[in-house]
Amino acid sequence: MNNVLTLQGISKAYHKGKSNEISILKDLNFNLNKGEVVGLVAPSGAGKSTLLHIAGLLDTADEGRVSIDGVDQTGLSDRALTRTRRQSVGFIYQFHHLLPEFSAIENIVLPQMANGCGRDQAAARAADLLDRVGLSNRGSHRPAELSGGEQQRVAFCRAMANAPKILLADEPTGNLDPTTSDTVFAVLIDLVKETGLSALIATHNLELAKRMDRMVKLEDGRLV
Repeated sequence: MNNVLTLQGISKAYHKGKSNEISILKDLNFNLNKGEVVGLVAPSGAGKSTLLHIAGLLDTADEGRVSIDGVDQTGLSDRALTRTRRQSVGFIYQFHHLLPEFSAIENIVLPQMANGCGRDQAAARAADLLDRVGLSNRGSHRPAELSGGEQQRVAFCRAMANAPKILLADEPTGNLDPTTSDTVFAVLIDLVKETGLSALIATHNLELAKRMDRMVKLEDGRLV
C-alpha cells in the first residue's frame, strides 16, 4: 500500500443561524502517497485550513472517512486520535506558535518527551534537526531572539520531532517576506525529502507549489 493518507467522501459545512448553511468541503477525495510532497492551492476562505484540520484529526468531517497509514480513524476515541496525531502527524502553521519561555531546542524536546522519549535522546534529536536546517548555533536562543525565518525553521523541526509519517503545513511561509520565504521553503522541502516524509503543503503561491511533486487545487469544495 502506497497511500499514507486517504480522504474519502469528505464533506463539511458550517451553520450560521438556524437556516444558513455554508458548505466548505463537498464529497472530497484525496490520496497522499508515501514520500510524496503535494501542494494544496486555494484562495483564502476556500477551506484549505478546514481540509488540513480534518486530515490531521484536529476536526471531524460531517461525512466521509480519514485513513492514516491504512488505519481508518473514523469513530475512534479521543485518546486514540490523540495518539495517532502525536505519533504520525506533524503540523506547521503560518505563525510559528513556539513557546516563548523556552529555547529553540527545548521547543523541539518537549513534544518528544510528551510522546515518551527520554530527555537526553530528545535533546540529541533536537540538535540534529536544528543542524539540518542550519540553526545548530541557535539552540539556546528563545523565539524572541530569533528572526522570523529562524523561528519558522524551529517550527519545522518541532513538527518533525516525533518522526511523523505525514507533515501538514498551512501557509508555512506566508508570514515571511518573499526572499526569506523562498529560502525557508527550500529548507522545508530539503528536510522533508531527507527524512522521507509525505507532505501536504497549503499555499497560495503558485511558484512554490510548482516545486512540489504535484499540485492540487481546492475549488468549490473539491480537489482538482
